[in-house]
Amino acid sequence: MANADAAADGKVGGGGDDDATRVDHLMDGLRAFGANYTEFTRRFATWLGLHSTDAAALVEILYAEDQGTPLSPARLSERVSLSSGATAILLKRLEQAGHIVRTRESTDRRVVTLRSSPDIRPRAEAFFGPYAERMAEAMSAYSPQEIRRFEDFIGRLRSTMDALLADEYRDGGPAVRDGGPTA
Repeated sequence: MANADAAADGKVGGGGDDDATRVDHLMDGLRAFGANYTEFTRRFATWLGLHSTDAAALVEILYAEDQGTPLSPARLSERVSLSSGATAILLKRLEQAGHIVRTRESTDRRVVTLRSSPDIRPRAEAFFGPYAERMAEAMSAYSPQEIRRFEDFIGRLRSTMDALLADEYRDGGPAVRDGGPTA
């Protein structure tokens, strides 16, 4: 794999095969964590009787609210990778189900803000409460310095992926070079 090659070339830690194995194990762990997170969202959807895309959108709306940065329909569209039309239909379903409300909080009355309904937040907290508690418990085993390093690491991985998606993969796949796909 490319990870193993980079590590063996000394680009990861300079320790050769041991570093390559660690990088591969780390990447496997990140993939598994992502798959598990997706499964939590799928089960949340089932629990609420929603389509998984609707539940993923609802999770994004709830998370953005928790962070103090509620989403607009355009930002949600980016977060769940849907067209503006598909997002509008999704929002209509969530609104009709009583899971979200659209508000106009900006001085620019054209700007729509997405909020969770008062009824859905307790249900989301009941579902994700054990998840949040267990994650906090798992992370409490690490020092604040280690957590800062993890934040940096995950931040670098995320910015790398964001750049890849915006550049080389912007048209759905890797950029084509010399008349054919790159290997």
